[in-house]
Amino acid sequence: MTWFKRKDKGILTPTEAKKEVPDGLWFKSPGGKIVHTRELKDNCYVVPDENYHVRIGSKEYFEILFDDNKFTELDADLTSADPLHFVDSKPYPQRIVASQKKTGLKDAVRSAVGKSNGRDLVVSCMDFSYIGGSMGSVVGEKIARAIDYSLKHKIPFLMISRSGGARMMEAGFSLMQMAKTSAKLALLNEAGIPYISLLTDPTTGGVTASFAMLGDFNIAEPGALIGFAGPRVIRETIGKDLPKGFQSAEFVLEHGFLDFIVDRRNLKSKITLLLGMLS
Repeated sequence: MTWFKRKDKGILTPTEAKKEVPDGLWFKSPGGKIVHTRELKDNCYVVPDENYHVRIGSKEYFEILFDDNKFTELDADLTSADPLHFVDSKPYPQRIVASQKKTGLKDAVRSAVGKSNGRDLVVSCMDFSYIGGSMGSVVGEKIARAIDYSLKHKIPFLMISRSGGARMMEAGFSLMQMAKTSAKLALLNEAGIPYISLLTDPTTGGVTASFAMLGDFNIAEPGALIGFAGPRVIRETIGKDLPKGFQSAEFVLEHGFLDFIVDRRNLKSKITLLLGMLS
């Protein structure tokens, strides 16, 4: 016998009185685990037990890395122009405005300076939510200016990459950013200022072919997709099946392109340790 039985029939709850779970209160991992977003945040956005690293952006990385989430953002108001008057399904300027409104970001990278475990650190972090983290002129310029800040103030530089590659709406202007950022990093190297590159899921295309692989230490998060062309493109090009786990961080580490893989929950302490070794 049930412990509760409704005796009165026809009882209706007004719409305005109904209780609903707010959007984003729970997160479901690819493995099916349901996690409260507060617990996820407290665990550096890593799903407990599964160790699945949820894709996050600059806001979350700055919270993790900077002491008390205190930092000064650099070149915050730079936005893209439309040098090629590019139009696909919509004009490029309209796509920029729509992306800015949707994400609250000016472009696909943010740079900031602050302290991490008491050490000065300049961080540039890419946001995949903004046009797939694509690298356009603003991305290259903001990274270059962040490196200039590191050079001027002799502060270590951390680059957090998450990108689908070059931004097709800027064509050759986008590809030029590969050379520009690489040249700036060469100056950083000559000055003996540490540069750490963190590759997250996914890091592909021109980003992988330039600044993402030029660190004094190249490190990655577990399970991150890292490569130039995507697995499907490579498979169709060579006409063969690819090895298991191809282009995963673990596969790339095994083949010598990474120094080590770091759990996001240990990221801040690992960065501090590396800076101590390089200083």
